[in-house]
Amino acid sequence: MKAALHNLGCKVNAYETEAMKQDLENNGYEIVPFDEMADVYIINTCTVTNIADRKSRQMLHRAKKMNPEALVVAAGCYVQAAADQLQEDASVDILIGNNRKKDLVSIIGNHLEGRQDDDAIIDINTTQEYEELHIPGDNECTRINIKIQDGCNQFCSYCIIPYARGRVRSRSIQDVVKEVETLAAKGYKEVILNGIHLSSYGTDFEDGTTLIDVIREIARINGIRRIRLGSLEPRIITEDFAQSLCRIPQICPHFHLSLQSGSDEILGRMNRKYSTGEYYEKCGILRKYFDNPGITTDIIAGFPGETEEEFEETRAFLDKVRFSDVHVFKYSRRQGTKAAAMKNQVTASDKTHRSTVLIELAADMSREYKETFQNREVEILLEEEVIVNGKKYLSGYTGEYIRAAVEYGDGLLNEIVSARICGPKSGEILLAEFKNVV
Repeated sequence: MKAALHNLGCKVNAYETEAMKQDLENNGYEIVPFDEMADVYIINTCTVTNIADRKSRQMLHRAKKMNPEALVVAAGCYVQAAADQLQEDASVDILIGNNRKKDLVSIIGNHLEGRQDDDAIIDINTTQEYEELHIPGDNECTRINIKIQDGCNQFCSYCIIPYARGRVRSRSIQDVVKEVETLAAKGYKEVILNGIHLSSYGTDFEDGTTLIDVIREIARINGIRRIRLGSLEPRIITEDFAQSLCRIPQICPHFHLSLQSGSDEILGRMNRKYSTGEYYEKCGILRKYFDNPGITTDIIAGFPGETEEEFEETRAFLDKVRFSDVHVFKYSRRQGTKAAAMKNQVTASDKTHRSTVLIELAADMSREYKETFQNREVEILLEEEVIVNGKKYLSGYTGEYIRAAVEYGDGLLNEIVSARICGPKSGEILLAEFKNVV
């Protein structure tokens, strides 16, 4: 049978989609592109916003339209949040909630034999099981995302994910190490650790295991040259945490610290559990232990009740911190969250204006940060061929997550090279002069 998969949403979803793909292949399915005819279509859905819900429905309907005789499988977060609605959707044949993706093949098999899995959607808010999924890796890639944590206990007022993903569940260190060892043997040099709430890794363990512990174990694996961290909560950044990280040579000096607003009033309404003063202190700690680290963040423009004064506080705070990059999102009302019921919802035009102002500021900060690397030697993990001004280059990322490129050289793909940033920027790529393989 031919199977096609489509992923919506975050890097955790992408990891799970890749694991489902591998499970299908191991059981004799032929994987084809999503826009081709298939016997089974699997859409790993997202529910982070109402727009994500709509995109999930659109992809499910598109699949059934491509082949009305095919099985259409809806999996993941939107299924978990809207199972009743999807059960009435004629385009969907099978529903699989979170923590049951590992059983995809058997659920499809049961359906084909006329049997129904009554527990294909579990009560995600009561489970303590971490769903064991694994990815094989692709020898053509150089770095890879690894899921090590699921669930969230934060309940930010704008976010539906704790209801779709359940409570914090951490993957065992032994299982993480086993997978990374397999990937390292295939030539991967960089792993990116991700989770729904990565900073909570280990809080559900009784032995005191923390995120630092799993990082240290990965750092001992031969062949792993870089460890990059996914999104972190500011509260995890302490003197001890930063000092421990800087003693691990493989750690990339790139930290994505979720902010969401630069106004303390709005942070309170969001149920974020820190102030702007605390956040600024955390950035200072990172800059104390790492030389010119990349610090990136997320901002929501137009949160319910955001006044012009509060928006200006956010703009001024971003300007004060001077991030290396900022991802700006217009607030999207998500039914089922506290924020959706808040009064004084910001108009679409105001959200657009405010996000535009922040995006322009973010571009200025990003440009300024990249300029600090001129004439500096950096290490680049070379990932792909690109053409710049008619010449062939190899591009990749520095540890700080700055994209840079050196002139093409045989045998350099998937190598970490030392190079001096020397040339003008071409789009988002900084040109560099090759020195040597590190």
